[in-house]
Amino acid sequence: MRPLTEREIRAAFVNCTKGEAKRLSVPRDLAEQPWDDLDFLGWRDPQAPDRAYLATELDGRPVALALRTSGASSWQTRRSMCSLCLTTHTGGVTLMVAAKAGRAGQQGNSVGVYMCGDLACPLYVRGRKDAGVGARLPESLTLEEKVQRTVANLAAFIARVTAA
Repeated sequence: MRPLTEREIRAAFVNCTKGEAKRLSVPRDLAEQPWDDLDFLGWRDPQAPDRAYLATELDGRPVALALRTSGASSWQTRRSMCSLCLTTHTGGVTLMVAAKAGRAGQQGNSVGVYMCGDLACPLYVRGRKDAGVGARLPESLTLEEKVQRTVANLAAFIARVTAA
């Protein structure tokens, strides 16, 4: 993924108002992000732990989502699997809920996905971050195929958020 600027990220939000996008917390270390290893940039708001965000590129344009969490990881003592990258964690998977885009979101409709609570899916897939013993199940897929699967899972989630 190419590096995104703060301005591009703020303009890319599809499920919040321009005012909300202007006020939300964007990482200050964008220049230091490992962009070559990212399929999406995900972050939690340090001032509001129940808020999370992600930004990616789909069809050559930036797309960003505002997410809400329960504030705690799901199934604290059981292993659970991220729906995007298929990494398993003990207590590290969280239900992320996105308001739907447009009128549906204004009416309170939302969609959710269980994903890595730290939003580091691209780094787990590439082995740049370790989720512990047994976090990555043995697969015959190549790294590129695993990356493509994660991107496809993310694109499907974004499609559910933006669907009328």
